Amino acid sequence: MQNKVSLKFRELADSGRKGIAWLIDPDDIHSPIQFEEQVREAVELKIDFFFLGGSLIQQNTIGDIIKFIRSITEDIPTVIFPGNSLQFSPLADAILFLSLISGRNPDLLIGQHVSIAPILDKSKVEVLPTGYMLVDGGQTTSVHYISQTIPLPNHHPELAVATALAGYFLGLQYFYLDAGSGAPNPVSPELIKAVKKKIKSPLMVGGGLNSKEKIQTAFASGADLVVLGNGAGKNLQLVREAASILETFRVFSN
Repeated sequence: MQNKVSLKFRELADSGRKGIAWLIDPDDIHSPIQFEEQVREAVELKIDFFFLGGSLIQQNTIGDIIKFIRSITEDIPTVIFPGNSLQFSPLADAILFLSLISGRNPDLLIGQHVSIAPILDKSKVEVLPTGYMLVDGGQTTSVHYISQTIPLPNHHPELAVATALAGYFLGLQYFYLDAGSGAPNPVSPELIKAVKKKIKSPLMVGGGLNSKEKIQTAFASGADLVVLGNGAGKNLQLVREAASILETFRVFSN
């Protein structure tokens, strides 16, 4: 089924079940043995997606990582979270076709997309048109530097709502609020609530979610999917805690 990822996103949003994605940066994998242990535990914890990508990848091993994950499980979809058009593998189940609607960098609004579009057209990878919105998490992160854009203020939800609405009216079907990897402050609950109230599309939230309390707040504020990045890679206890929170939502949604 080629649209299995979009169906899963929609099921999360419609049911209130909530989900977890582990964002894997290929450059952060230093020990194959440790990585295998982490993947196996993530599978046991029944995470919903493996996201693959990063702001700056020095070695594109995404295809190899997908093969490795598939050798362990074929049940959890692999989704590319691309920093640029070079971060692609036809082996992935899906790609977040990110348009950086919070910024004014034309290369990340449409330029990179033109470069990869013919390749995507020939592949079987599911394309998920996604409005990507950077939010100020309290410090300049790698994604801010690489994208050369100013993030949305965390304390002005109305600006985020207007931006999300513009993306929605342009036809984007998924939305991603990101404070950036390693941000000291996650996306505020007020901002998440405001966007989710106005936009009924599946909503992903990531960046700065480095504690059980912050993850729980993101879920309670309206995130359909939390994306755990370098914090999870360093310590899968964070994924365990997120999984324990999910049980509450899963029981409630049933």
